[in-house]
This record gives sequence, structure tokens and C-alpha cells, in this order.
Amino acid sequence: MASVNLTNHFLIAMPNMVDPYFARSLTLVCEHSEQGALGVVINRPIDMSLLTLFERLNIELGPRELHEMPVYFGGPVQTDRGFVLHSPAGPWNSTLAVTPNLGLTTSRDILEAVGAGNGPKRLLVTLGYSGWAAGQLEHEIKQNAWLTVPANEQIIFDLPAEERLPAAMQLLGVSYASLSDEAGHA
Repeated sequence: MASVNLTNHFLIAMPNMVDPYFARSLTLVCEHSEQGALGVVINRPIDMSLLTLFERLNIELGPRELHEMPVYFGGPVQTDRGFVLHSPAGPWNSTLAVTPNLGLTTSRDILEAVGAGNGPKRLLVTLGYSGWAAGQLEHEIKQNAWLTVPANEQIIFDLPAEERLPAAMQLLGVSYASLSDEAGHA
């Protein structure tokens, strides 16, 4: 399993996931290598709007249609730092290219562009990210903590948060309710 690259895959938390950070979560893996993995949870809105976040950062948010957009819990690492998942990838200062069309940016320049109405067409803003040490994610998958499936931008950007996990499950052809919380091994 060490040679598997799960970049641009969804991690679907299995029903037996007891970690409160990840129970019933859908996470996008943004980078996966032999050094470890980095991702953001995409179905956990927090009690903060984009307007509130921008006000805290002293950035004006011009486009009114973005004012009530939710900010998400991206994971338990660096929860005081913002991460912008966006399409198209664009020319921002600190962008990790997930795919040629999808980026994860941590620099302030993207937020200033969004505030001015010049940001990427589609975005999801998180506070924090999810990280795994070398071999940790592979081990968790072997322990039946996660299902994986190639990611789909429509699920990330076009569906409400509560519909993302069931939609990702449908990519596998199963419903979340049909999963057992008991692990099985052949």
C-alpha cells in the first residue's frame, strides 16, 4: 500500500470512527507522499461566516453573495490558520496544487483577492487542516478507519455540507447507513 497516492481522493470516515474530529467526516486529501499526508475536512461548517472571518482579519469582503458562506473545520492541526480550497488553482503565493485545476492556498493574497471580488470562482475556506505522519494514513486505512474514493469537485463546491458525505458514498455505490461499524477481515 505504500506506493498508493491518495492525493485528490476523499477519505470517508467509517461508522466505527470514534475520534470526534473525524467521526462522520469527509476529508479531501490534498497531498500524499512517503512523508505523510495533508487534507481538509469539507463537511464540517463551524459557527462562523466568511464575513466574520474577514472582519477578524481586517480584510473587506465586497461580494455580498459570499458574506454568509460558512467557514469549515478543516482538521485539528493549526486551527488558528486559514486554508482556502479553490478552483481554478490560480497564481497565489502559497498554493499547493492538488490537481491542475484545484489548489489549497494559505497566503493572505487569495483572501484579499476574494474580498475585492477577484478571487477564484469556487472556494471553500477552512480553519485548520488534517495531517498524517509517514505511513499513518495507510495504517488507518488497513485498520478500516477510512474508505477512499477519487474526489469530485462538484461534491466539494456545489453541494451543501450535509450532502457531501452521502454523495461521496454514492461514488462507491453504497449508502452510509448500509456500512457496519464492525470491521471485517477475510
